[in-house]
Parts: sequence; structure tokens; C-alpha cells
Amino acid sequence: MQDSFHNDDPIEQKFRELGNRGEGVVIAYLMGYDPDPKSFRANATSLIEGGADLVEVGIPFSDPVADGPVIQAAGVRALSAGATPRKILDAIGELSTQFAIPFLIMTYYNPILAMGIERFVKSASENGVRGLVIPDLPMEEGDGFRDIALKHNIDSIHLASPNTSRRRLLNIVDKSRGFVYLVSLFGVTGPRDILTPQALETVKTVKTIARGRIPVSAGFGISQPDHVSSLLRAGADGAIVGSVLVRTVAEHLDDPGEAPYHLKKTISGLKQASKLRG
Repeated sequence: MQDSFHNDDPIEQKFRELGNRGEGVVIAYLMGYDPDPKSFRANATSLIEGGADLVEVGIPFSDPVADGPVIQAAGVRALSAGATPRKILDAIGELSTQFAIPFLIMTYYNPILAMGIERFVKSASENGVRGLVIPDLPMEEGDGFRDIALKHNIDSIHLASPNTSRRRLLNIVDKSRGFVYLVSLFGVTGPRDILTPQALETVKTVKTIARGRIPVSAGFGISQPDHVSSLLRAGADGAIVGSVLVRTVAEHLDDPGEAPYHLKKTISGLKQASKLRG
């Protein structure tokens, strides 16, 4: 089925490559510049060395509608450390020269508009960004943005949720590149102890609609190895892990040099689970 992914897309190539080995893709999220530029780079490096297949970097915004308290607090720390879109793009650029993996950005539309769409997207592309997730840009209003992103070889990654209608899911599958970002629960981001049956059913539904044309990754609340293996058994191609990593950063603000060790340990366990999809 995966043969119908876009052949020239670095993100989809990563899914195909790992899928052919029987592995799922693990996408690790960190807020850019959290808690400071040096610690952010060290933390991102530890996640990649620990097995993250893609890294998703948040650019903070003052009104983050999709973020739970853990990631909101990270955004406040990042802004206090002087984070701007330009500085975070530069930091991703440094990482992308060291590591040959695709980087994603999750941010809101306002910081992109403030910088200028064309300027933002061009700079992102030049710094190794291969995909953009913008929760507050409705797919119906995103055609112009998507065209600019594609011109610079960046994927527009759209979100789907358990209550997205079948008709809209078809549109999301048609208009997304890279993967479909499945929000596998209601509410904002944050670690959960269990994955609901509804989350797994949503994965199956979206996979049926995607019909192998684009990978499907599920996020929001994934914090444990058995969450990853359950999602992959339900048919997901990848798992997105965020709040549990950001919480680890927050737990080591007094000793930020310790955070990379714990992040690496966490992501290694989650990555190991992605190899057990059968």
C-alpha cells in the first residue's frame, strides 16, 4: 500500500523506509528554545540519538489554542528566553546540518503572518524544515499557503480528530502531504495514562479513508511504549510524542544538563515499541 506515497517527499520516504522494515515512525516534539537555546539543542540532539525518526519543533505563540498546560508553560519559558521564529529556524538549521532527518514545525498562523508567509516558508526550507503543522489554519482557507509551502518543498500537514466528518477526512487526505496528523482524543495536548478505544477506532477509520495514499500518525496524549505499539497495531504509520518530553524538560529546570539523559531514555523505549508493530 505504501508504494502510492509521494516518491519525492522526504517525510513520506521516511515512513516508507521504516514501514518496509516493519517499524513505525516516532515523531518527537519539543518547544523551540525551551528552556534556553543551548538546552534546546542538547535536548533535541539527545532525542535524535535516542531514536526519534522526525523532530517536531514548536514556535511559541501567546494564544496557543491547541496546547495543554505543559506545552503552554514551555511556550512561556521559550518566549522568556528570547524565542522568535527566526531564532528557532536558525536553531533547526544548525541541527539539520548535523542530522539527516526531516524536521517539522508546529506553530500558529499569527507568527507566520507577522514574519511574512513567503519569507517564513523560504527560511524554514533553507533550515531543513520539511513539514508545517498549523492548528489554527483551516484546511478550507489554506490553499494559498499550501501552494507557497509546496513551492519550497515543505509539506502542509493537516489535523484530523475523532469527530471529523468522513467528507472532511477525504479532503484532508487529498490536501495533506507528509502525513495526516490524527488528534487521537478530544481536548488539548497532555500526557494520558491510557489510550481510549475511540482513539484506536479513529486510527482505523482514517487509515481506511487514506487507502495507503498518505501515512497516518497519531498524537496528543501518547506517553508510554504500549501506547505506541497499540496505535501501530491499529494501523497507524507513526506516533507523535510531545507532552511527556516537554514535561521532562520542565522537571529539570534546576539541572537542565540532566534532561538529555532522561529524554534519550524515554524516546529509546518509545522507539523500541515502534519495532513491535506485529
